[in-house]
Amino acid sequence: MVTNIGKKDWIFLVLCLALGILAEESFFHGQIGISYIVFVVAFYLVFYWRSHRFSFSHQRFGYLVLCCIWLLSASYFLNDNMLFYALNTMVIPGLIIFHLVLITSPKSFRWSQPAFVIFLLTRLLEAIKYNAAFAAYLGKSINRGVDEEKLLIWKKVLIGVVISIPVLAVVLRLLITADTEFERIVGGIPDWFRVVDGESMFRLIIILIYTVAFFGFIQVLFQKQIKVIKQDIIAAQSQKLDSIIAITVLFLINTVYVLFVLVQFKYFFSGTLQGDLTYAEYARKGFFELLFVTMINLSIVIAVVTMGDRGKKGLKMVSQIMLTILVLSSAVMLCSAFLRMGLYEEAYGFTFTRVLVHSFMIFLAVIFTYTLVKIWVEKLSLFHFYFITSLLYYTAITVIDLDQIVVKENLNRYEQSGKIDIQYLNSLSGTGVLGLIELYERDQTLPGLQTILLERQKEARTQSTSWESYNLKKEQAKKKLQSLSI
Repeated sequence: MVTNIGKKDWIFLVLCLALGILAEESFFHGQIGISYIVFVVAFYLVFYWRSHRFSFSHQRFGYLVLCCIWLLSASYFLNDNMLFYALNTMVIPGLIIFHLVLITSPKSFRWSQPAFVIFLLTRLLEAIKYNAAFAAYLGKSINRGVDEEKLLIWKKVLIGVVISIPVLAVVLRLLITADTEFERIVGGIPDWFRVVDGESMFRLIIILIYTVAFFGFIQVLFQKQIKVIKQDIIAAQSQKLDSIIAITVLFLINTVYVLFVLVQFKYFFSGTLQGDLTYAEYARKGFFELLFVTMINLSIVIAVVTMGDRGKKGLKMVSQIMLTILVLSSAVMLCSAFLRMGLYEEAYGFTFTRVLVHSFMIFLAVIFTYTLVKIWVEKLSLFHFYFITSLLYYTAITVIDLDQIVVKENLNRYEQSGKIDIQYLNSLSGTGVLGLIELYERDQTLPGLQTILLERQKEARTQSTSWESYNLKKEQAKKKLQSLSI
């Protein structure tokens, strides 16, 4: 695979080493903050330097994915939500790999096909093979012109040193225990040879891993394009759901859903509780209905729309009507769950999870609306819309800071009802602290609030932050705490 390494390749290897150093510095020194967007900017600068003569494909969609990557990376600087902090450590690298493979794939290749997954995984496998071949190439280059006999001697000496290390460790330990003077003399010897400690060795290993990963993967992207196996697509297209079977299943499911909606429609939208249910039980029940039933319904609709054999014109019309009823029934359940969650928030206040669930309901409403249109307009692509909408939704809820919405709504609720959970606001880190400061400025007599702010103020005055962990929300909270008079 590696037959000729030019000057540009060596320069690129050095740049990958610099990226490896930056990655280790950005991600392994405390909490990630502004360092993520700094690394992403540097990474793409190196990538575009390496590929400035390459003709990219799928550029419009590629720019959309790139913008989402940059916004998600910037969220580490703008917000400090721990859920998205953890998720983005996996989502952003996955999107970067997807983006690079996408824009370097053949122009005629459709990314929405199943074969694209095979193409992407093959690229990753080729990167591993390239690094192995490059290591072998380096080994041959180093050994070239070296006396084989001398090389063999040095290899044997190295083997002898490796074998003697555990023996020497045991012997020295016994001798040091036996004689105090010998311990004093020998005890300081390891310090003479201590060039790197364990932490430095770990950092070096991390840097090398990043270096070879960047170098091998990007180098492979510009190699001759591999042939993509498309048998899986042909096999998938040949497998169709029988139209009569699909209609029968849809009819039975719709019968249950229509009966359920008719029976329960009154209390679904009455805003009152049924029986002896509490607000918590009422809301949770609605949420699980949303989570399971609507997702099951959506899966059924997708399976029938994408794999169903509509058959003759009459059967096709019946299938479309059955799918439409299924989608509309799901919409009723979605509205019910949305209203229930609103009741729960009105009674117990707003939390990150409740606001996230509300946003996910709106996202599902958009998905179901498009799916309903797709049932009657067959030329539309479900996967294109689902992927792009999901990407935009996830990017939006990450960047807009749902914690800020939670704080704002809870403060508004406090103005109306006098109820607020200050301990929960305190758990929202920088955004929550800013909300507590605003609450303190409105009402300094709220029980427990002064104690929390005093503890936070003490932390702000003693805590130091490295550049990697710099976060806008935390810095704003820190400055307000330091200037706050309690």
